[in-house]
Amino acid sequence: MKNPGKNFTLIAALTLAFASMSASLAHAEEATPAAEAKPDNEVTFNAAIVSDYRYRGVSQTRLKPALQGGADYTNNPTGFYAGTWLSTIKWTKDAGGSGDVEWDLYAGKRGEIVKDVSYDVGGLYYFYPSNGLHPSANTFELYGQIGYGPFTVKYSQSTTNLFGTANSKNSGYLDGSANFDISEGLVLNLHVGHQNVKNAGAASYTDYKVGVTKDFGVASVALAAVYADSDFYTFNGKNLSKKALVLSVSKTF
Repeated sequence: MKNPGKNFTLIAALTLAFASMSASLAHAEEATPAAEAKPDNEVTFNAAIVSDYRYRGVSQTRLKPALQGGADYTNNPTGFYAGTWLSTIKWTKDAGGSGDVEWDLYAGKRGEIVKDVSYDVGGLYYFYPSNGLHPSANTFELYGQIGYGPFTVKYSQSTTNLFGTANSKNSGYLDGSANFDISEGLVLNLHVGHQNVKNAGAASYTDYKVGVTKDFGVASVALAAVYADSDFYTFNGKNLSKKALVLSVSKTF
């Protein structure tokens, strides 16, 4: 959401000058709302290709590329939103099940608590069609986020087993992120998070990300160094949380 512009008080001693300024302001006021106003109901779509789908620092695609896309609905007056997102994956097969798609469904509400302090609360269902794992990979989480300027802190807690891990209900993920504009269209992205897997201490870990995102208009390009301090998540001897550079190209329309 754009920040509101500053208000200016114009004092003119000469009638002619005042009239000229008033005409200029009237023209600006006609143009600004048209450029900044948002509809009550808004729908956007997104698509991306990534060199490796890393979720909370762990590869979901066996260190391989993924195709991703989704759609979001927002009711701007209330802050209510809902959306869906999909990605190709490999981990459910690697874990002994089947399926090659992650399908997320989510809804929530966002707004301001006080000036410059934002909130975002909601629920997210991770659906893995025909995953065949026992327990099922399907997972539901509730989340809450507080933001101030470029900083956000978020906590997510599962109300089901976490991604097929037995007896892991009420696992939690706490993370903090910061996004700084460092030049026109270029953003520095910082992130750290800790995943606690209930009753599975060996599966718990901390993940890190340092990256940059550049908006080229036609698409956004992001490059990030990612890492999770765990040897638990492996496939055929490959550590799926090892240090790596991840490149993504995305577009929202």
